[in-house]
Amino acid sequence: MTPSAIIITMAKIGITTTVPIEVIYAAGQEPVDLNNVFVASDDNRELLEAAELAGFPRNFCSWIKGIYSTARRMEDLEAVVAVTQGDCSNTHALMETLQMEGMEVIPFAYPYERDYGLLHHQMVSFATRMGIELSDAAQAMARLDRIRRKAAEVDRLTWEAGVITGLENHIWQISCSDMEGNPDLFEEHLDLFLVEARNRETLPDALPLGYVGVPPIAPGLYGYLEELGARVVYNETQRQFSLPFDTTDLVEKYRLYSYPYSIFYRIEDIKREIERRRPAGLIHYVQSFCFRQVEDIILRRSLNIPILTIELDNSTSLDARTKMRMENFVSMLKGSAR
Repeated sequence: MTPSAIIITMAKIGITTTVPIEVIYAAGQEPVDLNNVFVASDDNRELLEAAELAGFPRNFCSWIKGIYSTARRMEDLEAVVAVTQGDCSNTHALMETLQMEGMEVIPFAYPYERDYGLLHHQMVSFATRMGIELSDAAQAMARLDRIRRKAAEVDRLTWEAGVITGLENHIWQISCSDMEGNPDLFEEHLDLFLVEARNRETLPDALPLGYVGVPPIAPGLYGYLEELGARVVYNETQRQFSLPFDTTDLVEKYRLYSYPYSIFYRIEDIKREIERRRPAGLIHYVQSFCFRQVEDIILRRSLNIPILTIELDNSTSLDARTKMRMENFVSMLKGSAR
């Protein structure tokens, strides 16, 4: 099948990270963030084991294994958009494995140096593969941007008003990657949440923290930090998934998106948010067997703020050692603040 001949009667299109979902929606299809489906599953441990039984190595990124099993389990999934540059090199192996098993795979790449022309070319190719013109996505962009502005309000109410928890912030921001496959219903739920949040009393005082790195495989870390008297007021990558950029240029919107590009571009964004939100320290989350672990070196050399790096493998809950390190970090920061 040639790239231009993709079947346009698809129902659900899986995505492995944030991609131009405006194109998918404009093509009349439903994007499904496979990461979100995996981590929200009640049996995500079984999904990891299923990938290993299929041949994935034990010492391999659990996100990739989870995405693989999730994609194979979803009977109504017609294709997967795999980001071949700007996310994870392991995605190449995932893409080839899914192709071998009969799954339609649509590649998409973010140019490393954020070149507008190269990104425009990728987006045109993506639109063509989905059976539309890139200009057809303009109406979908206007629709989704209205929802994204509401997600940005969730973010503001987290760090400025202090009425939203770090976990709630995480969930609403990260859900913007696919709008849960139904923008109308997602916006309806978001509107209800904002009404409820604005009527809350301010949450108890807590040590403000930032969270940087890939979203956690164990979202329970937010609740544990709250138990320790700390609260995440800045979710770096999750905020980027909500594309909080004031532009009507679809290509520029994804050029401003920091996650798939150089760590140095990401650091510029992190520094701005540190200055604005004033966290006492940062939690840098790294996934075992992920190349982004090396970025911890650059972050520590570039940011003048205490950083705790935590690493998880295939557990979707916090282990005792990680809890102890988080407790010590929070205790240290509280002591420094006295």
